[in-house]
Amino acid sequence: MTGPGQRPLLFLDIDGPLIPFGATPHDLPDGYPTYGTRSDANPLLARLDPALGPRLLALPGELVWATTWMADANTWVAPRIGLPQLPVVAWPDPSEEEERERTHWKTRALVDRAAGRPFAWVDDEITDADRTWVAAHHPGPALLHRVDPRFGLRPADFAALDAWLRGPRPQHNRPPEVVE
Repeated sequence: MTGPGQRPLLFLDIDGPLIPFGATPHDLPDGYPTYGTRSDANPLLARLDPALGPRLLALPGELVWATTWMADANTWVAPRIGLPQLPVVAWPDPSEEEERERTHWKTRALVDRAAGRPFAWVDDEITDADRTWVAAHHPGPALLHRVDPRFGLRPADFAALDAWLRGPRPQHNRPPEVVE
């Protein structure tokens, strides 16, 4: 479990939560900001909100990249939103068992990386199958927080993460509530 002074892990995906995609201009709320300019490295980087870094750093969790960007997250994303270099989860090849269980290919690796520590996982592809699997296989508390990929992390998402990270957590997992 969490040792003295250890904060819960906060696993962050990039595409969807930090770089919103899929919304057309008519899907966006009035006043929805656009950020930066097109980047030759990746045009999606212009969708990063520089205010996300300070908001993520204010959360009481230990930030860890959980993204296919791998170490490129520290090169291309972190500096654009004001984050320091963060640890990166290394992904194993997905197993046939994961495919049969219909869990996300990240799920087992995140549970392994957490090693019993409480964790929150922010992603746009989390399903009930992932929540059920984590509840059955992770001895510590876990929050699997699905973000709408059209809009990315919004104030309500930050409020839910902050409340869970600061609040009392059960000692054992039960099937987590659906947090959308």
